[in-house]
Amino acid sequence: MENHFRLTEMSHSPGIDEKLAALPAAAGVYVLRNAAGKAVYVGKAKSLRDRVRSYFRDDTYSGHKPPEMLDSLANFETIVTGSEAEALILESNLIKEYSPRYNIRLRDDKTYPYIKVTLAEPFPRVFVTRRLSRDGSRYFGPYADVGHMRRALRAIKKLYTIRSCHYDLPKQAPPRPCLDYYIGRCKAPCVDYQSADEYGAMIDEVLLVLQGHTGRLATRLTERMAEAAKSLEFERAAEYRDTLRGLEELERRQLAIDPRGGDLDSVGIARDGDLACGVILKIREGKLLGREAHFLGNVHGKPDESVLSAFLARYYLSQQEFGKELLVPYGFADGALIEEHMQARLDRVFRLRAPKRGLKRDLVIRAEENARHLLEERRLVEGQAERRAPPALYSLKNNLNLERVPRSIIGFDISNLQGSDPVGAAVWFENGLPLKSAYRRFRVESVEGPDDYAAMQEVVARYFTRCLEEEKRLPDLVLIDGGRGQLSAAAQALERAGLPDLPVVALAKREELIFTLDRDEPLRLDRREPGLRVLQQVRDEVHRFGLQYHRQRRRKRTLRSALLDIPGVGPARQKALMQNFGSLKAIKAAGEEDIARVSGIGPTLAAEIARRLRAADGEVP
Repeated sequence: MENHFRLTEMSHSPGIDEKLAALPAAAGVYVLRNAAGKAVYVGKAKSLRDRVRSYFRDDTYSGHKPPEMLDSLANFETIVTGSEAEALILESNLIKEYSPRYNIRLRDDKTYPYIKVTLAEPFPRVFVTRRLSRDGSRYFGPYADVGHMRRALRAIKKLYTIRSCHYDLPKQAPPRPCLDYYIGRCKAPCVDYQSADEYGAMIDEVLLVLQGHTGRLATRLTERMAEAAKSLEFERAAEYRDTLRGLEELERRQLAIDPRGGDLDSVGIARDGDLACGVILKIREGKLLGREAHFLGNVHGKPDESVLSAFLARYYLSQQEFGKELLVPYGFADGALIEEHMQARLDRVFRLRAPKRGLKRDLVIRAEENARHLLEERRLVEGQAERRAPPALYSLKNNLNLERVPRSIIGFDISNLQGSDPVGAAVWFENGLPLKSAYRRFRVESVEGPDDYAAMQEVVARYFTRCLEEEKRLPDLVLIDGGRGQLSAAAQALERAGLPDLPVVALAKREELIFTLDRDEPLRLDRREPGLRVLQQVRDEVHRFGLQYHRQRRRKRTLRSALLDIPGVGPARQKALMQNFGSLKAIKAAGEEDIARVSGIGPTLAAEIARRLRAADGEVP
């Protein structure tokens, strides 16, 4: 691969314009540097000329990058590669080397352990290492789940008598066997008690176990056991029997995924703000062999496809063992390059697929569930969340293309009757559950008549202005009960409050259409979609809360009007009547004598109150 690279050194070029003019139209990798010469971004391109020029001369591509990064650019260098696939791998290596500020990066980019089988030795050893070298050995891993690696090693050592010594056999050899021979852990190839061919056959079986092909190995061992028994070699048959039992125990610990068998790798990605988690489920012979997970930082503002591509290029492609298929959650531009690279590397058929249905889609969903679980666990450990967000919120994040998981959602609604007694309501949901202590209600003060848009604008502006003044926590998502008009009014209020980037959507009744600011057409989700149900729950709750407050206001106004319109009844006598009877209905049902007994109410006024209320009967709810 190194033969195809051609480095274009920029340090001695006379000016940036000349450098840009000299760029080749070939595939390759570019390194953008600041005035101090530090690499701030590494990228790949099908055409270096078009891509690099876009950062310095126009906004066709650079608009996707942070302005502060573009302002810092002072120089660049390019490396021409033989293909886009080579550029993908080189990009990954340079990001690891330079750790540029604006690239997606592996948060836990450390050296993970491998299981090493020293195949270049006449009597190979099996042990753990954190260093890869081109010495003819076979490596399995890397293992982010160290527990899984240790379980695999324990199973192998229990099944097979692999030497643990460090002698360079057959050049170096002890005069006599070590303790491992006497306790049955080694058959002493060091003193020729075990031949190289017999030892090599055992290592072949160890490789099958590490690859997850225990079913294939069990078939071989069963045949050998039958042959040994037929030849009356009962001791050897017993050894095969014991190994088979160990394999059966190992298989029982592996979760059956696909009864039809198959060697697959399934990938899932979960994102929340600036952090993402990628998970790979390794499936061999239809059984879940293990799970590998890594965290990626600096993903804010990056498309999902870029995050998936970065995860695969920097982690998956660095592995030593691969299935025949790689299942991913969605298609992405670099998928064909990864498939091309893997087929050339493995010299066999390798397919990358984004399944839409069936068992393989279920495997991707399972990988995504694992990624969400680990991401939530990380948020909890780091104190960034008090409890786990339900999967429905991740679904909502994906459907609405949000940067953060909407753990906190606030819903707004306006309630009035033909413009009378307009009120606003706000409800807060935390992790999909109502937080009633954070509910708020508002009397609409600046709007006269039936103008829901202006009322919504007032209520949203008042709420968030006060939030900022009191330095209260802001929600992850604002939900408006209504359509495009209510959404626009709320967005204008947020902008006036100084929060133009706060995500806001509207949910309309009947057809359950979701209106967003970045789409011309409303979003229609399946009625069974968990994320839609969360929005419906918030919308219905704020509607109930607002309607309750509106009815309460109307009732008070009607009551006040019904009594205070009676000559001789002022606020003090109205209060005395309500304290005595409890409700307007009870006053109407009482006799004049009962009303007259109330302090400050005489027989004459009692008669007038009773007459007036009977005349108004049916008009007052």
